[in-house]
Amino acid sequence: MDTKKLEQVTETLWKIPPSGKMRVPVLIFADEALIREMDDKVAEQASNVATLPGIVGACYVMPDAHWGYGFPIGGVAAFDPKKGGVVSAGGVGFDISCGVRTLHTGLKREEVEPVAKELADALYAAVPVGVGSRGQISLSDKEMEAMLQGGAEWAVAQGYGRQEDLERIEERGRMRGAVPGEVSQHARERQRREMGTLGSGNHYLEVQVVDEIYDQKVAEVFGLRQGEIVVTIHCGSRGLGHQIGTEYLKKMQQAAKEYGIELPDRELACAPLDSPVGRSYLGAMRAAINCALANRQIITHLVRQVFSEFFPQARLDLIYDVSHNTCKEETHEIAGQKRNLFVHRKGATRAFGPGHPEIPEAFREIGQPVIIGGSMGTASYILVGTEEGEALSLSSACHGAGRAMSRKQATKTWKGREVVEELARQGVIVRSPSMRGVAEEAPQAYKDVDKVVRAADQAKIAKLVARLGPIVCVKG
Repeated sequence: MDTKKLEQVTETLWKIPPSGKMRVPVLIFADEALIREMDDKVAEQASNVATLPGIVGACYVMPDAHWGYGFPIGGVAAFDPKKGGVVSAGGVGFDISCGVRTLHTGLKREEVEPVAKELADALYAAVPVGVGSRGQISLSDKEMEAMLQGGAEWAVAQGYGRQEDLERIEERGRMRGAVPGEVSQHARERQRREMGTLGSGNHYLEVQVVDEIYDQKVAEVFGLRQGEIVVTIHCGSRGLGHQIGTEYLKKMQQAAKEYGIELPDRELACAPLDSPVGRSYLGAMRAAINCALANRQIITHLVRQVFSEFFPQARLDLIYDVSHNTCKEETHEIAGQKRNLFVHRKGATRAFGPGHPEIPEAFREIGQPVIIGGSMGTASYILVGTEEGEALSLSSACHGAGRAMSRKQATKTWKGREVVEELARQGVIVRSPSMRGVAEEAPQAYKDVDKVVRAADQAKIAKLVARLGPIVCVKG
């Protein structure tokens, strides 16, 4: 991205002032090196988002941002329903409530490494992974309805996990306002056999070691200790979420015409929040959030079963579960006034600061855990929300490394088997059903996650707590 087109506010904050039909500015959180790595399409897409009706504050862009469908991935935008605000399926994304959760095991690195290959094989066998992967669970119509309404609450009631898990999940494991009746039969059929599956793309299940602590006090509250093993699960709402996104994009294109909404890009199809299509999408999207929460909860149960065979003493308590493709109704202060807003976070993590009532009581005083996934074979990070984040970015932070090249480019550059062998030399064991998928997700196809999280920390939208290095990666 050409920095000459931007106004530099601080070392890690850049601004595109409103021009043309933009209603608000664009604010980009990144250092100069990350800005230069971003494609110009990010600025173009964010500027387009800034033209949508009812947008407030700014269109915020995270340090890991890259080109997406309509909204840039790493884009955040809030809309006021009292000001004609809209909801956009492209502003949420196709993998609704794709997210990540981390569990601590209490095990030390030296306990796990001797059996790492056997553990990798067992996890790969227990958790279905890959395009169209299916699990052992097949939901009846009644069970599907209950799952879409109940989320992780439903999963725990079915025996997949523990009641205390729910306290460490956004929305306490269940997104209120879900309307399963707005989810099509086609979407339900796509999901019927996909519960408890990772899927493909950048989704993963990793065994990681806490290899660096940046904030000892916060790390202790999160239960993170240097040299100990954690497990991280990254996946979403699978076929159901994708189908909902596909269907509602078409409905919103028609709705935008009916309500006279001028779209600078047809991929920004949207509908007024208080319109029939807008309300219908919110009901379906919330059901998809519940699907994703239930999916990660079931996978957690499967992972615990595997670990119990190797390490009966390990509990695998949940640290936290965050989603990063959502639109959620939240209260934020804009220009000194508290307003009820619908916040789109696409490839961005909610990052509430200390004292927020939505944060579990166990760490309410210090802020919400912010889990940032790395690319395959690179580090992941845990950060914590800040007090400053509310005013800076509507309490939002980045969600990962962010792609630096397309999947097509990656497959032309690397062979999957070569990537697996190179990672093995680095001490990372990879299990995947697709060598093409491994090539698409090669570490070098992504931005440097270390630089991304440092930019987030320097911008004060989240604060560094701990670094997690991979040992085992089960990859879609």
